[in-house]
Amino acid sequence: MLAGSGLGLGVDAHAALGHALDDALAPLRGEAPDLVLLFASPAYAETYAQLLSEAARRSGARHIVGCSASAVIEGQREVEDRAAISAMAVRLPTGSLLSVRHMTSDEVADTSAVDMSAADCKGVLVLADPFSTDVAELVAALERDHPGVPIMGGMATGDSSVRETFLFCDERVLSEGAVVVGLGGAACVRPVVSQGCEPIGEPWTITAAERNIVKTIGGRPAYQVLVDTVQRLDRDKQQRVNGNLLVGLAMDEYRDEFKRGDFLIRNLMGVDQSTGAIAIAALAQVGQTIQFQIRDARAADEELRAMLNAVSDAPAGAALLFACNGRGVGLFGAPDHDARTVRELLGPLPLAGLFCNGEIGPVGKRTFVHGFTASLALIAAAD
Repeated sequence: MLAGSGLGLGVDAHAALGHALDDALAPLRGEAPDLVLLFASPAYAETYAQLLSEAARRSGARHIVGCSASAVIEGQREVEDRAAISAMAVRLPTGSLLSVRHMTSDEVADTSAVDMSAADCKGVLVLADPFSTDVAELVAALERDHPGVPIMGGMATGDSSVRETFLFCDERVLSEGAVVVGLGGAACVRPVVSQGCEPIGEPWTITAAERNIVKTIGGRPAYQVLVDTVQRLDRDKQQRVNGNLLVGLAMDEYRDEFKRGDFLIRNLMGVDQSTGAIAIAALAQVGQTIQFQIRDARAADEELRAMLNAVSDAPAGAALLFACNGRGVGLFGAPDHDARTVRELLGPLPLAGLFCNGEIGPVGKRTFVHGFTASLALIAAAD
């Protein structure tokens, strides 16, 4: 596998594309890429079609995919404050690019049109429009057809004042649906999903629940368990809890102990002190393990480092980073946090990506649509 990434900046869209492509294509040593990925600021929206044609001509790529992005990621940079293009070019082993397809919003429940066999598939990348597409339905269909295969990606972003984003598939600019890329053969996708949280207190068992309402935990009113958990924290953590409290639902009930990465993180939506119930942004089940969580800059940094250290010994040829648009400077108070951390712990592998309206990645054995997540798709040689 050969891969490179590049970044182009400035108001001149064609000049920005040129800089990004030059750096992305250089490591391929003149070979045409199988896949070029482009993430482009909405400032270039009027020239998207021209940029795709130019990228196809200059790169000779078999396929081009990408989307609009309110902020782009490349190398160890996250460009949030100016127009930019991030590019990645990948030359894969023969037969490893299984399928590239745009699916309309009406097609996402039926992935039979994605031409790749379950036996061959070793990774799926998804870019989707958040306003037209039921991404959870698409993910469920892909999981049904490709069980156990990592599904990674994110939802496009754009001008925050307009409910509109764009997808790129070859030389087409599309305003709805999703672009699905299947990898297999001698290439695979290894997922790293960092939800940015730190568990607090201890794990408990849900003992009464109805849909998203958790009534009792460990036989006690859920709200009382929450209050007791916070009161038992040290002063530093009690201060961190304010406005940053979430819940984690265990994805594997057969573990002897639970740690970061074992929980699906969801918002705590509200409490009812009169009944002792709490509302969460997920369906709760009796018997499920629940643990309260803190999400802030410190927790997000610590968890990302822990997740990256766990895969640092497994080599990869390239990486795609799908980061929530609520991370970046807004969360960490300084630019480039996630990209720099990936570079620090995994080395200078080619990296491209964007800030998303929602990120896709597995927790345990299932794939979910997340918020506030850094979802890193490592493209590597298959075992």
